[in-house]
Amino acid sequence: MHHEHADPRALRRWGADASTLLQSDLATSPFRVDRDRVASSPFFARLGGVTQVVSSTGSGLLVHNRLTHSLKVAQAARAIAERLGARPELAGVLDKLGGCDPDVVEAAALAHDLGHPPFGHLGEQVLDRLARHRFGLSDGFEGNAQSFRIITTTDVRGPAAVGLDLTVAVRAAMLKYPWTRLSYPKPHPRDLAAPPRGAAEPPDAPGTGSAKFSAYVTELDDLTQAREFYAGRLEPWQQTVEASVMDTADDIAYAIHDLEDFHRVGVLQHATVSAELNTWLDHAVELAGLGAADLAAQERRPGRSLEALRRRLHLKDSWAVSDDAFTQAVATVRTELVGGLLSVPFDGSVEAEQAVAAFSARWTRRLVDSVGVLEEPTTRSGHVVLSVQQWHEVQVLKFVHRRFVLLRPDLALHQRGQARLLTALVEALEQWATDRHEADRLPRRLHDLIELATGEYTALARTDPSSLVGATGDTPSGPDAVRTLARGRAVVDFVASLTDNQAAALLDALSGRTGQLWTDAFVL
Repeated sequence: MHHEHADPRALRRWGADASTLLQSDLATSPFRVDRDRVASSPFFARLGGVTQVVSSTGSGLLVHNRLTHSLKVAQAARAIAERLGARPELAGVLDKLGGCDPDVVEAAALAHDLGHPPFGHLGEQVLDRLARHRFGLSDGFEGNAQSFRIITTTDVRGPAAVGLDLTVAVRAAMLKYPWTRLSYPKPHPRDLAAPPRGAAEPPDAPGTGSAKFSAYVTELDDLTQAREFYAGRLEPWQQTVEASVMDTADDIAYAIHDLEDFHRVGVLQHATVSAELNTWLDHAVELAGLGAADLAAQERRPGRSLEALRRRLHLKDSWAVSDDAFTQAVATVRTELVGGLLSVPFDGSVEAEQAVAAFSARWTRRLVDSVGVLEEPTTRSGHVVLSVQQWHEVQVLKFVHRRFVLLRPDLALHQRGQARLLTALVEALEQWATDRHEADRLPRRLHDLIELATGEYTALARTDPSSLVGATGDTPSGPDAVRTLARGRAVVDFVASLTDNQAAALLDALSGRTGQLWTDAFVL
């Protein structure tokens, strides 16, 4: 690497500054150092035991977990960044917006799911509910914010044993939703006429703040420091270009690889997917004429769910949606998925494996090659976007996954058991942490997390008490209230750092259901 001057995006919070890091032409890229720090983290290794959608042990076959998903997101993100960097006509725009370095997007992609708790998105929902209602934590739990907390605070492999001490660029690239749940920035993006994706409040939980966000109030200083370089280049609520690349790569991986998994395990059935897509294509005009009430009443009939998707896209993403592109996307998915991948049941043969590999490679290349840059995107979009046609194809692919996998009653049955497990585990750990007779025998990791959080919430209660207002609307005051918040955050941090199997084994031990004396559940 050749540098005529220090790159301000290479600044770290605790370690050497950019001028020191880049003083030699032979110096290793600081962004590559970041990538290696993430890949060496025990939190990254843990992702191999965290569910993507279903557990591999439950399926009996190899399916994606959070680790393999993160690796594929990193591959796609790097490919996008390299393609954008190879287009001379984009050089000025990318520089104006803050840069697009392949090492930065790869590091951010590897780190983006570090905070996902046991049992995937189900675990995220359970921990958020418990954090807000049981412990009164104003910003609850969110997987993206937990990832940011790990790399800035709770991982101890950095030079100061406080986070990983990553560069400004990589930290900013992890901010898929660069705001806190309730308070930052002001005005908050949830109040915009067309809020950015994730910024609006959940319709079933008014008053709780943004549905998605990338930092807790405890990491607000890290968020603002990471965003300082981009002030004047980007709006406060806009992703950096590198964050937008990572976000797009994440969408691509979800759209393709989850469908692979459920084809492998025999859940994604040719007949039902075919009926949905073909019925809509054959009766699109008729379905478009149905009233909302009639459409809802007929939701279980083929074609109706896809029509409901078309209408939702018009409502939420009118800036991008096109009925012609949607129709073509449905036809393309029918040809590629129904007429291709799903036409022969997966039987583990060489031929079946080759069909899956070909489907994945073809779609990944198709989507990655379609990515472009918008200098002035709408609030609903990042600077890096799929082309119009491919954007619609991703929406249809994700629809197939949701309609024919996530809404299955048998998956719901499985997930309800996991939700009960996590709830019982949080309650048991809280009881242990409040038992003064057992204080000396808490898991050392949990003890250290309580001390860390106590310091954080004590400081916030003194300097910014309004940031601690919880679901009740009351501002916590006094040492007891601070201890409750700190203990809650620490228990949530601890549980979120477990694998699926560690969570189950730890609850078994705490419930007296196992005779095994030692457990690996405390390794983090």
